[in-house]
Amino acid sequence: MTTIVRMLLVTALMLVASLAQAQNKVPSDRALEALVKATLLTFNDANVTGNYEVFHAKLSKPFRDQFSVERLARRFQDFNKKHIDFDIIAALKPAYDPSPAVDGDGKLLVKGYFPTEPLRVYFNLEFIPSDGEWKLISINVKVGDPS
Repeated sequence: MTTIVRMLLVTALMLVASLAQAQNKVPSDRALEALVKATLLTFNDANVTGNYEVFHAKLSKPFRDQFSVERLARRFQDFNKKHIDFDIIAALKPAYDPSPAVDGDGKLLVKGYFPTEPLRVYFNLEFIPSDGEWKLISINVKVGDPS
């Protein structure tokens, strides 16, 4: 092997290792906010329209395997029936409590709320690394009075 090829292989291995290691870290503030908002706004769109196809497509494979599009629609029918629409979160900054963290299993745990009024949008999200990005494995959203 030539020195150049060896250097390229070493560089490629280092890049792959750093990408894998990056998946074990909480994303930057901006990236985390984008992830939370994209997830919740896709969820909101599914609830508002009653069409869960796009939301389902963005889930992690284990989540998709466990929940069909039809099962998601049944699971979140209260949001749809009550016409809950929280797209205002696009203009707000989330508050995290506790701070986002990656647990021992490699899941990104993100819990908090958006300071919407008069009711707050509370969320508890879990993501796993998949295809080089964080993908949703668990979601719990509540719209309620500030505690």
